Amino acid sequence: QVQLVESGGGLVQAGGSLRLSCVLSGSIDNININAWYRQAPGKQRELVASIVTGGGTNYADSVKGRFTISTDNARKTVYLQMNSLTPEDTAVYYCNARLMVRSTYRWSDYWGQGTQVTVSS
Repeated sequence: QVQLVESGGGLVQAGGSLRLSCVLSGSIDNININAWYRQAPGKQRELVASIVTGGGTNYADSVKGRFTISTDNARKTVYLQMNSLTPEDTAVYYCNARLMVRSTYRWSDYWGQGTQVTVSS
């Protein structure tokens, strides 16, 4: 069973920092894309940051320059460093990975359980 387990969420004041972590486990052959999404109350889930094979990254305009996505070499630990947080960053943050379950030769999307980030003013 493939699992994505997140940690690092919490309550911070505006201007503060948090680092989210996501650990992937299970029978995984390959990982193509790692990403973080977020969903604020009353809004649709949106892509925050992604990182692909070779290290190329993509960020939402609202977080560019403040957030950084990174992984270990195996891409089984994913981080989202969040600096200069504002109340608009308040949301549930979800870890996502596009991966191949062992021996399937098919790409599938897996999601973490979500972790709450609350930024107070």
